[in-house]
Amino acid sequence: MFPDVANPLPTEEVRRRMRTGTLLGVIDLVGRPESVQLARQFASSRLGEGHPALEDVILLTSEVVTNAITHSNSRDGGKVTVVMVECHEYIHVNVSDAGADTAPRLRTDANGENGRGLVLVDALSRDWGVREDAGRRTVFFEVAYDFRQAPAHLRQSAMRRTAERAARTVTESAAVGWKAPDDAPAAGCHATEAERWVE
Repeated sequence: MFPDVANPLPTEEVRRRMRTGTLLGVIDLVGRPESVQLARQFASSRLGEGHPALEDVILLTSEVVTNAITHSNSRDGGKVTVVMVECHEYIHVNVSDAGADTAPRLRTDANGENGRGLVLVDALSRDWGVREDAGRRTVFFEVAYDFRQAPAHLRQSAMRRTAERAARTVTESAAVGWKAPDDAPAAGCHATEAERWVE
């Protein structure tokens, strides 16, 4: 999924993965079936009515959370964390759980009863993948949308958040010298950065 140092990413890919976005929210769920509806409500409330990516993000969040509470070690009451980041041309979502003995994989067997959720993720997302780290597993996906097609109130609020954050960064940098605050990392528009919000 992520190339190693011996195989560096192309320049455009590096730029894409370096972009920062706006953290829309983080929610910890209990690994039980009723949490799927809570995940759907979380995605809906974070994006808001009229967002061009709303339906796909709700559907894919639901599918990945269902997989986490069905197949991971977070089932039966464990912790499942959902992180959502607005990247102004796509929505990045991480779903982290306690991992399992087997990794999630795309199944192409039309008659199989399991694995269909990732078929949807693969079909509807611009990118997705799985990352294992320190006993946690994260499945991420990105849903692209045309920012120009978003309702005006969504474009204005996104631009305002970006402008306010830029102004705050300039003010803080001038006051104390450039230093990224340790307790508030920028939400990145890729799996590694967004995972920094998950404890």
